[in-house]
Amino acid sequence: MPSNETAIGEAADAAEAASNSTVLDVVARAGFAVMALLHIVIGAIAVALVLGAPGQAEPTGAIEQLAANPWGPAVMWAGFIGCAGLSLWQLSEATLRARHLPRGKRLGKLVSSGFLSIAYGSVGLSFAGFAVGNRGDSGDSTRDFSRALVQSPFGVPVLIALGLTIIGIGVYFIIKGAGKKFKDELRYFEGTHRGHLVSVLGVAGHIAKGVALILTGLLFVIAAATNDPGSSTGLDGSLKALQDHPFGPVLLVAIGAGFIAYGAFALVRARFGRM
Repeated sequence: MPSNETAIGEAADAAEAASNSTVLDVVARAGFAVMALLHIVIGAIAVALVLGAPGQAEPTGAIEQLAANPWGPAVMWAGFIGCAGLSLWQLSEATLRARHLPRGKRLGKLVSSGFLSIAYGSVGLSFAGFAVGNRGDSGDSTRDFSRALVQSPFGVPVLIALGLTIIGIGVYFIIKGAGKKFKDELRYFEGTHRGHLVSVLGVAGHIAKGVALILTGLLFVIAAATNDPGSSTGLDGSLKALQDHPFGPVLLVAIGAGFIAYGAFALVRARFGRM
């Protein structure tokens, strides 16, 4: 009889083989395309804010824009399926495929892909919520979450840790963009005009997203330090706060353009990315 360890290993191998299926590959790529579209819409909303147009420059606001078109319900369910598939694929990256990495890299993959799995799953649930008519405001949700944390035992240190984690992820995106480390994710077109364009989009997009994440994380830290959960308003609040500063509108346009660039890069990732 095989030992328990052998049986677990065989089960993990079978699960990994299932995660390499063509169906999951197609659905996960569709999820990348959905996230690309969301980044483009968020970027457009951010730029429009400078011109005085209303809107929420965050995933819920972007989903609301997409839900307003005549094909809204179908788009919502398609978005849910794509994000759910992408979340599942990232989960398999964090667990099943990470088994083959050295111990140090294994932990890093668990953290990075595990975080992305949760993030994509959360966006998928937002799509499902809009599909069934349950629309929410992520800014309100973020404030409620921060308030609940601050009022709980050890809530303030946890909120600070969350803010610092988001800031760390933002720094990672900036380093990844500036160092062009995203090339490893693509079947790259080195030495071509297309490759140069993808490189420019990747650098601009990753740096802009990193800056936005750092601003969001800072709001969490400020909310904890000042015991004011209302100041933690997520991505939308962090971007709108820029409007009150002298060079804020210029930076907001730059971040919006960067999000659009990241969205364009993610579309390339959806088609030509390594899975």
